[in-house]
Formats: sequence, C-alpha cells, structure tokens
Amino acid sequence: MSVIAGLRMFAALAFAAILIEAAAGYPDAIYRRIGHPVTWIGALAAACERAWNRADRAFMARRALGALTLLVLVGTAAAAGFGLTHVATSAAGPLGGLLVTAAVASTLVAQRSLDDHVAAVAAALERDGLDAARRAVSKIVGRDPDTLDEAGVSRAAIESLAENFSDGVVAPLFWLVVAGLPGALVYKAINTADSMIGHKSERYLAFGWAAARTDDLVNLPASRLSALWLALAALVLRGASARDAVRAIGRDASKHRSPNAGWPEAAMAGALGFKLAGPRAYGGNMVDDHFMGDGRADLDASDVRRALALYRVASTVQGAAVMILALVTPAWL
Repeated sequence: MSVIAGLRMFAALAFAAILIEAAAGYPDAIYRRIGHPVTWIGALAAACERAWNRADRAFMARRALGALTLLVLVGTAAAAGFGLTHVATSAAGPLGGLLVTAAVASTLVAQRSLDDHVAAVAAALERDGLDAARRAVSKIVGRDPDTLDEAGVSRAAIESLAENFSDGVVAPLFWLVVAGLPGALVYKAINTADSMIGHKSERYLAFGWAAARTDDLVNLPASRLSALWLALAALVLRGASARDAVRAIGRDASKHRSPNAGWPEAAMAGALGFKLAGPRAYGGNMVDDHFMGDGRADLDASDVRRALALYRVASTVQGAAVMILALVTPAWL
C-alpha cells in the first residue's frame, strides 16, 4: 500500500469513527456488560504496577520496570489493533472491515462524552446549585472540588474541556489517521498509563517516569493541532477572536507546567476573553501555574456554554479536515 493510499484509508477510518461516536457514543449497556478499552488497558497497567512497583526495589530498578510496563501495554495494544483490523477485513471485506474497525475506533474518541460531561457542569450551575456543580466537575478534573466557588467550577470545566479536546479527541484521531487502529490503541495505552502511574508522587516518581515522558511526546502534535482548530473555530463563532487566541498561544502556552496542555487552554482563553489555569489545589497541595489568557476570571455557567460552542465548532473544523483528507489526494506526497 502506498503512503497516499494508506493515508486516505486511515482518514476515511477516522471520519467514520467520528460519525459513529457522534451518533451513538459508547452505550452504557455495553459498558456495563464488557467495560471499555480504557478499562481493559487500565486493568493490565494496574496488574503490572502491583507486581513490579515495590517500595523495596531501587529507584532505577523501579524506573526500568515502569518502562517495561509501558512496553507491555504498547505491545498488547498494537497486537490487538493489528489483529482486529486483519480479522475484520478478512471476515467482512474492505468496506465492511473499515466499518467494523471504525466502530472499534470510535470507542477511543471522547468527543460526545466530553461534551456531555462539561454540559452537565453548566446545567448543574444553572439549575441545581454549587454543590451539584462541584459533584459534576469532580468527574472531569483532578483538583479539590470543595475549594471551588462558582467561578472556580466554571474555569475548571472549561480548562478540562480544552485539555481533553486535545488528548481525548484530537490525539486519538491524529494517531488513527497516521497509523490506523493500532496507532490509536497504542496512543490510548500510553495516555492511560500516564493517567494511572505518570505522577510525581513518591510512589510513582520512578515507576511512572517512562509513561509520563512518552505521553508528553505522543500528545505534542495534537496539542498544537487542537490550538489550531480552536483558533480557526474562533473565526466563525460570534463573539470569539481568532487573533486573541493566537496572541494568547504565543504569549502563554509555553509557560504552562505541562508542555502540551497550555496550547489548547491558551487558545480557548484567548478566543473567548477568559483567564484560565493559574494557582490551583490538587490533593490538598497548591500548584502555582501561570495564567492562560488575560481576560475575565470571574466565569459562570454562560461562559461554560460559550466554551462548549467553541469546542463544537472546533470539532466540526477537525471533522471537515479529516473528511477532506479522506477525499483528496495530497499533491505533495
């Protein structure tokens, strides 16, 4: 298969996955019955961590075993991706195999579920009060919800929307276009490992080192792309500013404590005239992060709705780009 043919096929796969996820999401009935690919990856990561991350082992030994854990996860994910693609194509033919594979790939994209979770925060603020909003936002952020006022809940939801747009929506699709289902599954394995063990706590500082560094690397392209999609979305969304989005990216993105999260957060903050990030509490500890954007920090439910509107337009822009890639042969390849 040529590079062009492979790229077009993977782009078609990604576009089909977007449509399936937007239409159906991941049904709760399926989740209750068989779980989710992320829970399966997480179970394997947890088993490796229990077996290998022992406090009586030397620091470098634990770092090596953490790297081995990542290799196990990546190898298993890649094998599953290649195997599922081969079986689906062999059993259902090229078109049927693409649709079956796209249905599997759609489980790795969180476009609809992210929208639902952030919209639930806005709805709680509007109808049920601050306590309900804190409970809703606790499902999508790691900070201490009890310390958040209405503005804090709103900013937390918007920051989570921006960051998860990058690593929950753009990144899986990017790796799906680049390397098909195996690429998307490998990305999800790395991202899941980072979320479970890639922490700077005493327990995970050594064992999670490889997962954290690799996650930073594989999320780098998507973080830049997500900022681009948000800036382009700001061109067409009333009340948003693409120019201010680009200005905030250039000024603030590199100052975020994460090498990747600052890009979509700065883009969203600049586009909508918000001030995001800054000092926050995680697990009782304050994180003194740089602010993204220089606009209003006193945000409310209506601002969460505006952020969701920008996110939806950015997701549409991304979908259009993937569709065009699937239909048009790039002359430069």
